Amino acid sequence: MRDYIRRFLIAIIMALCVSLLFLGGKHSEAAGVTNKGENGHWLWPTDGIITDTYGTRLGKHKGIDIAGGRETPIIAVQDGVVEKSYFSDTYGNVVFIKHVNNIVAVYAHLNKRMVHKGQNIKRGQLIGKMGKTGQATGTHLHFEVHNREWRYDKKFAFNPEKLLGSTEVGEVVQAGVARNRALTASSHVRSLKRGNVRNTGPANQYVVRRGDTLSSIALKKKVPVAKIKKMNGLNSDFIVPNQVLILK
Repeated sequence: MRDYIRRFLIAIIMALCVSLLFLGGKHSEAAGVTNKGENGHWLWPTDGIITDTYGTRLGKHKGIDIAGGRETPIIAVQDGVVEKSYFSDTYGNVVFIKHVNNIVAVYAHLNKRMVHKGQNIKRGQLIGKMGKTGQATGTHLHFEVHNREWRYDKKFAFNPEKLLGSTEVGEVVQAGVARNRALTASSHVRSLKRGNVRNTGPANQYVVRRGDTLSSIALKKKVPVAKIKKMNGLNSDFIVPNQVLILK
């Protein structure tokens, strides 16, 4: 009888161990993409305001859009190697970089590309300037990330927020700020949320406040409206709160 009980207990323990191993494996698989880059401190690729996030447009928008001024610097979010650097009818001037953990990042609609295929890239390195080339309605960076490889069907695309940190439309972000707040070079960016905007950025930039117009900003900063529109690639006088404008 004792031998039967002992065998029964051993069977139960083995079953529990197998179950824990299975659950652990499934958890690691689900968390794999999120953890990639967690210790590598992925950086925001440019200065600007979030105008669209992942999964919008009936799920067809596979990246994050960051609007800013024409020629705003674009930096590499992590170390890597340039896979492609060319002009696309849809992406415009675009750079594909394979970063650590086989994550491919797409930097699209650039005004200028400053790297070439096969080039080794360091985290924070300047790779281009913001523009509106290709199928873009305004000056912005369209940023995508893909697990292992980029495909036309974007099968391996995932939300860049898993690497950069959560965000929302209207939030101001800054190039070079890492997801880990202890490493941020400029923690004031986190306070630049909708309804709590402070113009504490560089002297050549202005963060639009509620009630601002291009005319009022031009008068306040003594910069012609036409120049502000040209510097920021604006086709109209329409601006929104928290939008970052280049003034010089």
